[in-house]
Amino acid sequence: MQVITKIGRQKNNQQRYNIYLNEKYSFAVDEGTLIKFGLQKGKVLEQMEIDEIQYEDEIAKAFNKALNFLSFQMRSKYEVKTKLLQLGYGEAVIQEAIHKLTGLGFLNDESYSKALLETRKRTAKKGPAAIRQDFIKKGIDKELQQQVLGTFSHDEQLKIAMELAEKAIRSNENKTPTQVKQKIQDVLLRKGYSYSIVTEIIEQIKLERHDEEWELLIENQGDKLWRKYASKLTGFELHQKVKQALYQKGFPIEKIKEYIDQKEQHQNE
Repeated sequence: MQVITKIGRQKNNQQRYNIYLNEKYSFAVDEGTLIKFGLQKGKVLEQMEIDEIQYEDEIAKAFNKALNFLSFQMRSKYEVKTKLLQLGYGEAVIQEAIHKLTGLGFLNDESYSKALLETRKRTAKKGPAAIRQDFIKKGIDKELQQQVLGTFSHDEQLKIAMELAEKAIRSNENKTPTQVKQKIQDVLLRKGYSYSIVTEIIEQIKLERHDEEWELLIENQGDKLWRKYASKLTGFELHQKVKQALYQKGFPIEKIKEYIDQKEQHQNE
């Protein structure tokens, strides 16, 4: 027969109590478990009841660890489960702790997903495909992913994508319109926007360069290309290689011809 002969509050954790059976320390429980099982001095415990108390206390510890983990920021059920597994808790204990957390409103994947969607839109300006990847990493159910991403309207995607495009334009003033559009496409696709959104954005953007700007652009990029290929090529082959590279970068044929003519003239002087 095992009898509770002493119950002492822990010095370092006032919410936990040491339980002594037959004058010897046996186990510790938190205040909630103490109350739930009516533990008090003189109570007789069977081994089966002791096992149940310890299992319940393990759930309580996992619950409190998870609660502390959640105190820093919102988390998904998957993240909480992963954290508790890392801390060494068993699957059954974790499931009970998560069930309790969910029932009390501390864990809600739908609310979490909606908050994550808004955060990724606002701070990172991400598109649906990139946010979906975030959801996958957080262990969000596929059906819930679809449901939450469905609230990211086409118009809102266009608005955020246009903001990214305008930033790319400002950052690439020394590029040709073709190069700028390619940069916009790269940025938007990397951010998780669809090709249809990219196409709409590019169609809406008007990029023009005046003659003076074209001259500065082709001089800057053309000279770099000229130096690059001049170490290996000469004459017609050099001219053709530079022409081809400039054309691919979006320079008008007439501007390329003027540039090559000026280069030939300088070489002949």
